[in-house]
Amino acid sequence: MHEVAVIEDPAAAEASLDPMRSTLLAALVEPGSATSLAAKVGLARQKVNYHLRTLERHGLVELVEERRKGNVTERVMRATAASFVISPAALASVQPDPGRSPDRLSARWLLALAARLVRDVGTLITGAAKAQKRVATFAIDGEVRFASAADRAAFAEELAQSVTTLVSKYHDESAEGGRNHRLVIAVHPAVNPDVHPDVGPGVGPGVGPGVGPADRPATEKER
Repeated sequence: MHEVAVIEDPAAAEASLDPMRSTLLAALVEPGSATSLAAKVGLARQKVNYHLRTLERHGLVELVEERRKGNVTERVMRATAASFVISPAALASVQPDPGRSPDRLSARWLLALAARLVRDVGTLITGAAKAQKRVATFAIDGEVRFASAADRAAFAEELAQSVTTLVSKYHDESAEGGRNHRLVIAVHPAVNPDVHPDVGPGVGPGVGPGVGPADRPATEKER
């Protein structure tokens, strides 16, 4: 079982968003049968089995083993991942395009970048799995507490300069056999899980809406 899987197929995304099927996916982090799941979710075994067949058809659950019980063969299933992310590729015609209106200070542009990141990494993972290879990636996740909006603006400016210097040092447009890599760095206010429980654990103390450099108010575009 993978820790995270990306859903790229629209039909699979639709199947996963059904409330009962998402409940079954959550329960199937541990292997279970239609009979055991029926007792957990309060649904008839036949209906649970129907949902499991749908999830299996879209690659969201997989068969672990079959157990013979009298005249019945019990199929034990498990989710193919502990958690799932739906790629913007599943909504190809309306997926965000960060190239449309790039703006370093826009929260909506940051969201478009994040969506593209999910799409691209999902595509890489899918391709690597078919080729039985690993994807070379690197990420940094941290938290910084700014004393003021001015400090945040100064940090952003210094970070941009440092990254530009680093990219200039290592970027080689003429390198034979070289491979382009996309670099995304983001800074945003931490989200309070007590206020937004869906974000899950591991998020820092909550803060108010983000503002741009100095103390200017955020524009509608940046909210």
